[in-house]
Amino acid sequence: MITIILTFRNRDISLVTRCLESLKNQTNKEFEVVLVEYGSKAKINELVQAYTFVKLIRCNTEQQLWCKSRAINIVLKNCKTPFFFVGDMDMIFHPNFVEILQNLKLNQEAIYFQVGFLNEAESKKDIPFHEYLINFKSNEEATGMTLFNTEVLKSIHGYDEFYNGWGGEDTDVHVRLKNAGYKVNFYTENILMLHQWHTKQYRKASDTMPFHPKLEQINHQYLEFTRQTKKTKANLNFDWGIYTESDYVALKNANFDFNLTNKEADVKSFISNVLLVEKDKVIKMTIMLDPNYKSIKETTKRFLKKKTISFLEMSSINNLLLECIINNLRNCAYQFQYDLNKQTIYLVIKL
Repeated sequence: MITIILTFRNRDISLVTRCLESLKNQTNKEFEVVLVEYGSKAKINELVQAYTFVKLIRCNTEQQLWCKSRAINIVLKNCKTPFFFVGDMDMIFHPNFVEILQNLKLNQEAIYFQVGFLNEAESKKDIPFHEYLINFKSNEEATGMTLFNTEVLKSIHGYDEFYNGWGGEDTDVHVRLKNAGYKVNFYTENILMLHQWHTKQYRKASDTMPFHPKLEQINHQYLEFTRQTKKTKANLNFDWGIYTESDYVALKNANFDFNLTNKEADVKSFISNVLLVEKDKVIKMTIMLDPNYKSIKETTKRFLKKKTISFLEMSSINNLLLECIINNLRNCAYQFQYDLNKQTIYLVIKL
Protein backbone atom coordinates (compact mmCIF):
# COMPACT_ATOMS: atom_id res chain seq x y z
CA MET A 1 0.00 0.00 0.00
CA ILE A 2 0.99 3.59 -0.64
CA THR A 3 -0.33 6.54 1.33
CA ILE A 4 -0.95 9.61 -0.82
CA ILE A 5 -1.00 12.85 1.15
CA LEU A 6 -2.74 15.93 -0.24
CA THR A 7 -2.86 19.31 1.49
CA PHE A 8 -5.58 21.90 1.00
CA ARG A 9 -6.23 25.54 1.83
CA ASN A 10 -8.67 27.75 -0.03
CA ARG A 11 -8.38 26.10 -3.45
CA ASP A 12 -11.14 26.24 -6.04
CA ILE A 13 -13.46 23.26 -5.57
CA SER A 14 -13.29 22.37 -9.26
CA LEU A 15 -9.54 21.70 -8.89
CA VAL A 16 -10.21 19.40 -5.95
CA THR A 17 -12.89 17.51 -7.87
CA ARG A 18 -10.65 16.86 -10.90
CA CYS A 19 -7.83 15.73 -8.64
CA LEU A 20 -9.97 13.25 -6.69
CA GLU A 21 -11.72 12.00 -9.82
CA SER A 22 -8.35 11.18 -11.36
CA LEU A 23 -7.45 9.17 -8.26
CA LYS A 24 -10.81 7.45 -8.25
CA ASN A 25 -10.08 6.21 -11.79
CA GLN A 26 -6.72 4.61 -10.99
CA THR A 27 -6.15 1.18 -12.51
CA ASN A 28 -4.35 0.06 -9.35
CA LYS A 29 -6.28 0.47 -6.08
CA GLU A 30 -3.37 -0.31 -3.73
CA PHE A 31 -3.35 3.13 -2.17
CA GLU A 32 -5.11 5.33 0.34
CA VAL A 33 -5.48 9.10 0.28
CA VAL A 34 -5.27 11.36 3.31
CA LEU A 35 -6.39 14.92 2.62
CA VAL A 36 -5.40 17.54 5.19
CA GLU A 37 -7.64 20.60 5.19
CA TYR A 38 -5.21 22.97 6.91
CA GLY A 39 -7.13 26.05 7.96
CA SER A 40 -9.33 26.58 4.90
CA LYS A 41 -12.32 28.89 4.56
CA ALA A 42 -13.61 26.68 1.76
CA LYS A 43 -14.98 23.51 3.37
CA ILE A 44 -14.78 20.28 1.39
CA ASN A 45 -16.26 17.75 3.80
CA GLU A 46 -19.35 17.06 1.67
CA LEU A 47 -17.28 16.74 -1.51
CA VAL A 48 -14.85 14.27 0.05
CA GLN A 49 -17.66 12.04 1.32
CA ALA A 50 -18.24 10.96 -2.29
CA TYR A 51 -14.75 9.39 -2.37
CA THR A 52 -14.59 6.44 0.01
CA PHE A 53 -10.83 6.01 -0.43
CA VAL A 54 -10.15 9.49 1.03
CA LYS A 55 -9.67 10.21 4.72
CA LEU A 56 -10.16 13.88 5.62
CA ILE A 57 -8.25 15.52 8.46
CA ARG A 58 -9.37 19.05 9.30
CA CYS A 59 -7.10 21.39 11.25
CA ASN A 60 -8.62 24.46 12.88
CA THR A 61 -5.76 26.69 11.71
CA GLU A 62 -7.56 29.34 9.63
CA GLN A 63 -5.84 32.19 11.50
CA GLN A 64 -2.36 30.73 11.30
CA LEU A 65 0.42 30.92 8.77
CA TRP A 66 0.24 28.22 6.11
CA CYS A 67 2.57 25.38 7.10
CA LYS A 68 2.60 22.63 4.49
CA SER A 69 5.35 20.83 6.38
CA ARG A 70 3.16 20.36 9.44
CA ALA A 71 0.16 19.32 7.35
CA ILE A 72 2.32 16.58 5.79
CA ASN A 73 3.93 15.55 9.07
CA ILE A 74 0.56 15.12 10.81
CA VAL A 75 -0.12 12.27 8.39
CA LEU A 76 3.45 10.93 8.26
CA LYS A 77 3.70 10.64 12.04
CA ASN A 78 0.99 7.94 12.11
CA CYS A 79 1.53 6.45 8.65
CA LYS A 80 1.58 2.64 8.65
CA THR A 81 2.08 1.98 4.92
CA PRO A 82 5.66 1.34 3.73
CA PHE A 83 5.55 4.08 1.09
CA PHE A 84 4.42 7.68 1.29
CA PHE A 85 3.68 9.95 -1.67
CA VAL A 86 3.46 13.72 -1.20
CA GLY A 87 1.15 15.14 -3.85
CA ASP A 88 -0.67 18.38 -4.49
CA MET A 89 -4.35 19.26 -4.59
CA ASP A 90 -4.10 20.94 -8.00
CA MET A 91 -2.81 17.83 -9.80
CA ILE A 92 -4.62 15.56 -12.26
CA PHE A 93 -3.13 12.06 -12.08
CA HIS A 94 -2.56 9.65 -14.97
CA PRO A 95 -4.85 6.57 -14.69
CA ASN A 96 -1.75 4.35 -14.36
CA PHE A 97 -0.07 6.63 -11.83
CA VAL A 98 -0.40 4.28 -8.83
CA GLU A 99 0.45 1.26 -10.97
CA ILE A 100 3.71 2.93 -12.02
CA LEU A 101 4.45 3.96 -8.43
CA GLN A 102 4.08 0.33 -7.37
CA ASN A 103 6.57 -0.72 -10.06
CA LEU A 104 9.05 2.05 -9.15
CA LYS A 105 9.19 1.41 -5.41
CA LEU A 106 12.75 1.06 -4.19
CA ASN A 107 13.82 0.37 -0.63
CA GLN A 108 15.87 3.46 0.18
CA GLU A 109 15.39 5.79 -2.77
CA ALA A 110 13.09 8.78 -3.14
CA ILE A 111 11.64 9.52 -6.56
CA TYR A 112 10.12 12.81 -7.66
CA PHE A 113 8.26 13.39 -10.87
CA GLN A 114 8.19 15.74 -13.82
CA VAL A 115 4.88 17.58 -14.08
CA GLY A 116 3.03 18.88 -17.12
CA PHE A 117 1.55 22.36 -16.67
CA LEU A 118 -1.80 23.22 -18.25
CA ASN A 119 -2.90 26.69 -19.30
CA GLU A 120 -6.13 28.25 -18.06
CA ALA A 121 -8.33 26.97 -20.90
CA GLU A 122 -7.06 23.38 -20.69
CA SER A 123 -7.45 23.34 -16.90
CA LYS A 124 -11.19 23.92 -17.19
CA LYS A 125 -11.73 20.87 -19.37
CA ASP A 126 -12.99 17.51 -18.13
CA ILE A 127 -11.39 15.15 -20.65
CA PRO A 128 -9.27 11.98 -20.55
CA PHE A 129 -5.72 12.49 -19.28
CA HIS A 130 -4.00 11.88 -22.62
CA GLU A 131 -6.15 14.50 -24.41
CA TYR A 132 -4.89 17.46 -22.38
CA LEU A 133 -2.44 19.77 -24.18
CA ILE A 134 0.60 20.46 -22.00
CA ASN A 135 1.81 24.05 -21.98
CA PHE A 136 5.25 23.31 -20.49
CA LYS A 137 7.01 20.77 -18.26
CA SER A 138 8.74 21.16 -14.92
CA ASN A 139 12.50 20.58 -14.57
CA GLU A 140 14.56 18.97 -11.82
CA GLU A 141 14.36 22.12 -9.69
CA ALA A 142 10.64 21.51 -9.04
CA THR A 143 11.06 19.14 -6.13
CA GLY A 144 7.50 18.40 -5.05
CA MET A 145 5.51 15.29 -6.00
CA THR A 146 7.80 12.78 -4.30
CA LEU A 147 7.53 9.09 -3.41
CA PHE A 148 9.32 8.23 -0.15
CA ASN A 149 10.12 5.17 1.87
CA THR A 150 8.03 5.97 4.96
CA GLU A 151 10.56 4.86 7.56
CA VAL A 152 13.39 6.70 5.82
CA LEU A 153 11.35 9.91 5.81
CA LYS A 154 10.51 9.42 9.49
CA SER A 155 14.19 8.86 10.29
CA ILE A 156 15.02 12.45 9.24
CA HIS A 157 11.99 13.75 11.20
CA GLY A 158 9.88 14.38 8.13
CA TYR A 159 9.47 17.85 6.68
CA ASP A 160 11.03 20.84 8.43
CA GLU A 161 8.27 22.80 10.17
CA PHE A 162 10.35 25.98 10.22
CA TYR A 163 9.01 26.62 6.72
CA ASN A 164 5.88 28.74 6.97
CA GLY A 165 4.27 30.49 4.05
CA TRP A 166 5.16 29.15 0.60
CA GLY A 167 8.33 27.51 -0.66
CA GLY A 168 11.43 25.69 0.43
CA GLU A 169 10.12 22.66 2.32
CA ASP A 170 10.12 20.30 -0.69
CA THR A 171 13.71 21.04 -1.67
CA ASP A 172 14.80 20.97 1.97
CA VAL A 173 13.65 17.38 2.49
CA HIS A 174 15.49 16.29 -0.68
CA VAL A 175 18.68 18.02 0.47
CA ARG A 176 18.55 16.34 3.88
CA LEU A 177 17.94 12.92 2.35
CA LYS A 178 21.00 13.36 0.14
CA ASN A 179 23.00 14.57 3.13
CA ALA A 180 21.99 11.37 4.93
CA GLY A 181 23.28 9.25 2.03
CA TYR A 182 20.01 8.40 0.27
CA LYS A 183 19.42 8.68 -3.46
CA VAL A 184 16.84 11.10 -4.84
CA ASN A 185 15.92 10.43 -8.47
CA PHE A 186 14.00 12.59 -10.97
CA TYR A 187 11.49 10.64 -13.10
CA THR A 188 10.98 11.98 -16.63
CA GLU A 189 10.04 8.86 -18.59
CA ASN A 190 6.34 9.73 -18.70
CA ILE A 191 4.20 12.64 -17.56
CA LEU A 192 2.08 11.18 -14.78
CA MET A 193 0.70 14.43 -13.36
CA LEU A 194 -0.82 17.56 -14.82
CA HIS A 195 -0.82 20.82 -12.90
CA GLN A 196 -4.11 22.71 -13.16
CA TRP A 197 -3.82 26.43 -13.74
CA HIS A 198 -5.24 28.61 -10.98
CA THR A 199 -5.08 32.24 -9.99
CA LYS A 200 -2.41 33.34 -7.56
CA GLN A 201 -3.63 34.53 -4.21
CA TYR A 202 -2.47 38.01 -3.23
CA ARG A 203 -3.03 39.70 0.08
CA LYS A 204 -5.60 42.49 0.07
CA ALA A 205 -5.60 45.49 2.39
CA SER A 206 -8.79 44.14 3.98
CA ASP A 207 -7.27 40.74 4.78
CA THR A 208 -6.53 39.93 8.42
CA MET A 209 -4.91 36.53 7.88
CA PRO A 210 -1.35 36.34 9.24
CA PHE A 211 1.26 37.28 6.68
CA HIS A 212 5.00 37.93 6.84
CA PRO A 213 6.32 39.66 3.70
CA LYS A 214 9.92 38.48 4.21
CA LEU A 215 9.29 34.78 4.86
CA GLU A 216 10.12 33.70 1.32
CA GLN A 217 13.56 35.32 1.57
CA ILE A 218 14.12 33.88 5.05
CA ASN A 219 13.08 30.40 3.87
CA HIS A 220 15.47 30.62 0.93
CA GLN A 221 18.45 31.48 3.12
CA TYR A 222 17.45 28.88 5.72
CA LEU A 223 17.58 26.27 2.95
CA GLU A 224 21.06 27.44 1.96
CA PHE A 225 22.28 26.91 5.52
CA THR A 226 20.78 23.40 5.48
CA ARG A 227 22.95 22.69 2.44
CA GLN A 228 26.08 24.25 3.92
CA THR A 229 25.82 22.49 7.29
CA LYS A 230 25.00 19.08 5.73
CA LYS A 231 21.96 18.87 7.96
CA THR A 232 20.01 15.61 7.95
CA LYS A 233 17.36 15.79 10.71
CA ALA A 234 14.82 18.58 11.07
CA ASN A 235 12.70 19.74 14.01
CA LEU A 236 15.41 18.89 16.54
CA ASN A 237 14.12 21.25 19.23
CA PHE A 238 10.43 20.44 18.70
CA ASP A 239 8.22 17.43 18.37
CA TRP A 240 6.89 17.23 14.82
CA GLY A 241 3.53 16.44 13.21
CA ILE A 242 1.65 17.70 16.27
CA TYR A 243 -1.95 18.86 16.18
CA THR A 244 -4.21 18.77 19.27
CA GLU A 245 -7.79 19.87 18.65
CA SER A 246 -8.48 20.45 22.36
CA ASP A 247 -5.79 23.15 22.44
CA TYR A 248 -7.73 25.12 19.83
CA VAL A 249 -10.93 24.78 21.83
CA ALA A 250 -9.01 26.14 24.83
CA LEU A 251 -8.29 29.38 22.96
CA LYS A 252 -11.84 30.50 23.75
CA ASN A 253 -10.97 31.02 27.42
CA ALA A 254 -7.95 33.22 28.11
CA ASN A 255 -6.07 33.26 31.44
CA PHE A 256 -4.62 36.69 30.70
CA ASP A 257 -5.81 39.50 28.44
CA PHE A 258 -3.22 42.16 27.58
CA ASN A 259 -3.81 45.48 25.84
CA LEU A 260 -0.56 46.92 24.52
CA THR A 261 0.55 49.79 22.31
CA ASN A 262 3.26 49.91 19.71
CA LYS A 263 5.80 51.18 22.21
CA GLU A 264 8.98 49.18 21.70
CA ALA A 265 9.24 48.56 25.46
CA ASP A 266 5.68 47.16 25.58
CA VAL A 267 6.21 44.73 22.75
CA LYS A 268 9.66 43.45 23.60
CA SER A 269 8.98 43.04 27.31
CA PHE A 270 5.75 41.16 26.49
CA ILE A 271 7.65 38.73 24.28
CA SER A 272 10.45 38.22 26.82
CA ASN A 273 8.36 37.99 30.00
CA VAL A 274 5.09 36.48 28.78
CA LEU A 275 5.31 34.65 25.44
CA LEU A 276 8.65 33.03 26.18
CA VAL A 277 8.07 32.39 29.90
CA GLU A 278 4.46 31.43 30.66
CA LYS A 279 3.49 27.77 30.44
CA ASP A 280 0.10 26.04 30.24
CA LYS A 281 -1.71 29.36 29.94
CA VAL A 282 -3.93 30.90 27.28
CA ILE A 283 -2.69 34.40 26.51
CA LYS A 284 -4.75 36.97 24.67
CA MET A 285 -3.16 40.17 23.41
CA THR A 286 -4.25 43.21 21.41
CA ILE A 287 -1.80 45.83 20.13
CA MET A 288 -2.96 49.24 18.91
CA LEU A 289 -1.20 52.44 17.97
CA ASP A 290 -0.16 54.58 20.93
CA PRO A 291 -1.87 58.03 20.98
CA ASN A 292 1.56 59.67 21.19
CA TYR A 293 2.88 57.83 18.15
CA LYS A 294 3.90 60.45 15.59
CA SER A 295 2.36 63.19 17.75
CA ILE A 296 3.54 66.76 17.34
CA LYS A 297 5.05 66.63 20.81
CA GLU A 298 7.13 63.53 20.13
CA THR A 299 8.07 64.71 16.66
CA THR A 300 9.28 68.03 18.06
CA LYS A 301 11.31 66.36 20.81
CA ARG A 302 12.90 64.09 18.21
CA PHE A 303 13.74 67.13 16.05
CA LEU A 304 15.35 68.84 19.07
CA LYS A 305 17.23 65.59 19.81
CA LYS A 306 15.60 65.25 23.19
CA LYS A 307 14.77 61.93 24.81
CA THR A 308 11.72 60.39 23.13
CA ILE A 309 9.58 57.30 23.41
CA SER A 310 10.69 54.55 21.07
CA PHE A 311 7.93 53.11 18.91
CA LEU A 312 7.79 50.25 16.41
CA GLU A 313 5.91 50.24 13.13
CA MET A 314 2.97 47.84 13.26
CA SER A 315 4.39 45.94 10.30
CA SER A 316 7.62 45.39 12.28
CA ILE A 317 5.64 44.16 15.29
CA ASN A 318 3.75 41.79 13.01
CA ASN A 319 7.00 40.33 11.70
CA LEU A 320 8.58 40.17 15.17
CA LEU A 321 5.68 38.23 16.68
CA LEU A 322 5.37 35.79 13.79
CA GLU A 323 9.11 35.09 13.87
CA CYS A 324 8.84 34.47 17.62
CA ILE A 325 6.08 31.94 17.02
CA ILE A 326 7.96 30.16 14.23
CA ASN A 327 11.24 30.00 16.13
CA ASN A 328 9.96 29.29 19.64
CA LEU A 329 6.25 28.45 19.79
CA ARG A 330 5.46 26.67 16.53
CA ASN A 331 3.69 23.76 18.24
CA CYS A 332 1.35 26.04 20.18
CA ALA A 333 -2.24 26.51 19.12
CA TYR A 334 -2.72 30.14 18.17
CA GLN A 335 -4.83 32.62 16.23
CA PHE A 336 -3.26 35.72 14.76
CA GLN A 337 -4.74 38.71 12.94
CA TYR A 338 -3.18 41.86 11.56
CA ASP A 339 -5.69 44.48 10.43
CA LEU A 340 -3.86 46.87 8.13
CA ASN A 341 -6.74 49.33 7.95
CA LYS A 342 -7.25 49.60 11.70
CA GLN A 343 -3.54 49.11 12.46
CA THR A 344 -4.35 46.50 15.07
CA ILE A 345 -2.73 43.17 15.89
CA TYR A 346 -4.58 40.41 17.69
CA LEU A 347 -3.06 37.23 19.11
CA VAL A 348 -4.43 34.45 21.27
CA ILE A 349 -2.12 31.54 22.00
CA LYS A 350 -2.05 28.48 24.26
CA LEU A 351 1.45 28.27 25.69
